Amino acid sequence: MPRALLIAFLLLVVAGCGEPPSKEMHQAQGAIDAARAAGADQYAAVDLKAAVDALALSEEAVTARDYRLALSHALNSREQAQAAAKAAVDGRAKARGDAERVLAEGTALAERVAARLAEPEVARLPRRTLDPLSKTVATATATLQEARSLLEKEEYARVGTAVDAATKPLQATLTAIEQALTPPARGRRR
Repeated sequence: MPRALLIAFLLLVVAGCGEPPSKEMHQAQGAIDAARAAGADQYAAVDLKAAVDALALSEEAVTARDYRLALSHALNSREQAQAAAKAAVDGRAKARGDAERVLAEGTALAERVAARLAEPEVARLPRRTLDPLSKTVATATATLQEARSLLEKEEYARVGTAVDAATKPLQATLTAIEQALTPPARGRRR
């Protein structure tokens, strides 16, 4: 009896491998599409490429009528695509968090510089010194507003670039204020 069961099982396995794994290949393609929708092109490109490549290998195996290999590649493709979707979600969340942090730091710096310009000792500086510094703060503030818009559009990589473009002039403005407030060194008398 055990021998008959083994023969029956082998016949089922061979019969099961007589058709292309269309269902599994469609599931793999669906998982790839879902991963793309989650942002895998940007945040999990390596995993997404592995899924696409595995699906292509599955299609090649179907062409060669090796349905068992095609099934294996289709299942691998689906797993890779699911991993890409998860990595994309995680990557997007991290990118958003990083962008929010950088934007908050840039905004705090802009507020600090604006407050410094409003201090009485700084306000007494000559207009030819204050006007360019005020313009720099206004330009940096506008750039930070653009960064906020980029954040809302989920263009996280561009947020960091915009904030960096605003913070460098703001740092230079703080340095210029300190230099303007520092009295010039007097030469030594002999």
